[in-house]
Amino acid sequence: MANQNVLIIGGGVAGIEAAKGIADLGYKAILVEKRDRLGGNPDEQQYSVLTPDRRDASEALSDMMAPILDNENVDLMYNTIVTGASGSVGNFKVKAVSMGKEVEIEAGAVIVATGFSHFDPGRETQKYGYYEHDDVLTLTDAEKLLKEHKFVRPSNGEVPKRICFIQCVGSRDRQIGNEYCSKVCCGISSQQAIEVREQVPDCKVYIFYIDMRMYGYWENEIYWPAQEEFKVNYIKGIATEIVKKGDRLLVKGEDTTLRRPMEVEMDMVILAVGMEPSEGTKKMAEYFGLKQNKYNFIETIGGPLDTVSTTVPGVYAAGACTGPADLEDTVSAAGLAAMKALGSIRRNGNA
Repeated sequence: MANQNVLIIGGGVAGIEAAKGIADLGYKAILVEKRDRLGGNPDEQQYSVLTPDRRDASEALSDMMAPILDNENVDLMYNTIVTGASGSVGNFKVKAVSMGKEVEIEAGAVIVATGFSHFDPGRETQKYGYYEHDDVLTLTDAEKLLKEHKFVRPSNGEVPKRICFIQCVGSRDRQIGNEYCSKVCCGISSQQAIEVREQVPDCKVYIFYIDMRMYGYWENEIYWPAQEEFKVNYIKGIATEIVKKGDRLLVKGEDTTLRRPMEVEMDMVILAVGMEPSEGTKKMAEYFGLKQNKYNFIETIGGPLDTVSTTVPGVYAAGACTGPADLEDTVSAAGLAAMKALGSIRRNGNA
C-alpha cells in the first residue's frame, strides 16, 4: 500500500502553501526546513512589504503560517537538511540530518520547494563595485533599510539626496549565461522607489532600465503611481561602470533614448539583482534524479499546462525552484503541486 504522507522540502511561501493544501484535505504533510523558522527568502532577507499589494511582509507571512502551526496534519522539521533519496512514487525514503541526527523520512510523494538565490553582483567583473563601495547595494540590502525605516547611506549614515536603481543585474545577460528575465525585479525596484520617496521625501530617485517589464496588474498598481504620484524618474539607459567621485558615486553609461554617453552622480546605487537556482534546488535535483534546464532550475515536463510535474513520477516542484516566479505564481504552483502529489498517492494506492 502506498505511503499516504507527502514530504515537502523547503519552508518558504511555496512549502507553506503546499502544506496547508495537503493538511486541509486530511493528509499528513511533513515539512522540512534547513533554518530554525519558516518564511524562506521573504523572512530571511527581511522583506519590507510584498509586491504588488505592499502589505507588511512580516504580517503577511505570519498570517500565512498560522494554519500549519500546531496542526496535527503537519509535521514541521526545522534545522533539517536532506542528504539523499531513494524509492519511487508511493514509497520514497529520504535521508536527512535533523538537529544533528541522521533520520530517514518515508513518504508517498515529494514536493520540492527550495526556492532561489539572489544573483551575486560580484560576478559581473565588479563593474558595479558592489564589494568596493559601501553605498552600492542590492535590492535585498535596500529591503532591510526600508523595513527598519532607516534609509541612510551605509558609508556615513547620512540621508541620501539622489539615488538610482540599475535594472537587470544578473538577468538578460548572455555573457554570464543568464539570458532569462527574472520577472519581478522591475516591479520590486519600482515598489522600493515608492518606499524611498515615502520615507525620504526630499530624495530624488532614478531607475535606469533596458525596458520595464510589469506583469499583470503591476503596471497600474506600481509603475504608473511611481511616476505620477511619487515622481520617480525612469531613464532608458545602460550603466557600464560605477566609480567613486569624492564622497559620492559616479555612474557611467549610455542614455539609449538620446543615444549619448551619460555620467551622473549619486549618493546610493541599488542593483536590481535577479534570481538563480539555490544550492538546495541543485542538490534536490541530484538526489532525486530530476532533470534540470540549461540554467539549473528544475525542469517541469508539462509546459504551460502543468508547471509542477518533474521527470520523476511522484516528485513535484513548486515556486522559484523551477524558474523565476513572483509570489502569485508561487502560491498557485504550490496548490497545484499539493493536488498532484495527493493524486499520485491515490492512484498508486489503488493500482
